[in-house]
Amino acid sequence: MEPVIIPIGDVLDLHTFRPQDIPDLLSDYLSECIKAGIFAVRIIHGKGKGIQKKRVQAVLRKSPQVAFFKDAPPEAGGWGATLVELKRK
Repeated sequence: MEPVIIPIGDVLDLHTFRPQDIPDLLSDYLSECIKAGIFAVRIIHGKGKGIQKKRVQAVLRKSPQVAFFKDAPPEAGGWGATLVELKRK
């Protein structure tokens, strides 16, 4: 399978990705954000039953790249998105 090239920006929408791909995707994406000088990222995981959100936040909790994260405010997706602040070198 060919790798998917996605533009690096301050928003990552996970709706089109398979759940098993998300841990590696998040790690790689956040690394590329840091390289690009992007230190605040909104990750859209959707609302649903909260399963994807729990997966995403478990990955973020373990990541050495992440300074902190929190639920997005209502105007930025509410509990369907997570705001992430990345560590600066």
